[in-house]
Amino acid sequence: MRSLLRTLRFIAQHPLNRNHPLPALFAFLRWQIGSRIVPGAVAVPFVQGTRLLTTPGMAGATGNIYCGLHEFADMGVVLHALRPGDLFIDIGANIGSYTILAAGVCGASVIAVEPVPCTFNHLLDNIRLNNLESLVVTKCIAIGAHSGTLRFSEALDTLNHVLSGDENNSSDAISVTVDTLDAVLAGRDPTIIKIDVEGYESEVFKGATETLQSDKLLAVLMETDGGGNRYRIDEAKLHSNMVHFGFTPCAYDPMTRVLSPLGSRNAESSNTLYVKNIEALGARIESSPKRMIHGNNL
Repeated sequence: MRSLLRTLRFIAQHPLNRNHPLPALFAFLRWQIGSRIVPGAVAVPFVQGTRLLTTPGMAGATGNIYCGLHEFADMGVVLHALRPGDLFIDIGANIGSYTILAAGVCGASVIAVEPVPCTFNHLLDNIRLNNLESLVVTKCIAIGAHSGTLRFSEALDTLNHVLSGDENNSSDAISVTVDTLDAVLAGRDPTIIKIDVEGYESEVFKGATETLQSDKLLAVLMETDGGGNRYRIDEAKLHSNMVHFGFTPCAYDPMTRVLSPLGSRNAESSNTLYVKNIEALGARIESSPKRMIHGNNL
């Protein structure tokens, strides 16, 4: 019951639903009933004609049904900042919500990385559904400090992660090939990187020194909610490292298109936007076309 109430509160208070929460709550109810009547995945509308294949319990997609943009601020940055010809890196792509937004709506090229094979197959399905094979390169690997292999969970949906030493005996474990981000990019310069690896961010960036030094990299979106504790990683050091590479933590409001520098990581969110060139990113955001999303002209 608490989980249901938490979900309903999130839907009603989401920025794209605040002025009209009832249609979103009805969408939740309709999905909960309809998805149990119709077996298998259902292609649901996403943004600007794109679609996502969705099944019950697929947290990487269902939030977009009720809210338009599940992770509002972060998806708003991607929506407003990317252009055709840009390169977006989606590390921990899951079923591809960010990938479809970047390629299908913004027209950017994407490298989408998802290490868990069953989730990777959902990612491929969504890319094919939206006819984005020409814009998206997919890799079923993990990104880390060096090449090799890592043990991963595979049955936790959006919470799949590298297994820590305490978890290595888990029956829910698979072996995944690992490469560094610098090796994967092979000299290509990304515009924005989104990284969602459940606390393993520090290890990812150890293998991304060349990438982080690029002047063409405008921003990095990453999870900063304490997940590094699983690996005994001090996220304060991760923040310091990002600052060392010239990034400033920022908050973003897609409704007003205001980019606000912060003194530290974003305490109001589980994710933090690190911006390397605030002026350049702000100019892109300001000039981005408006799009109707969930009844809002965003």
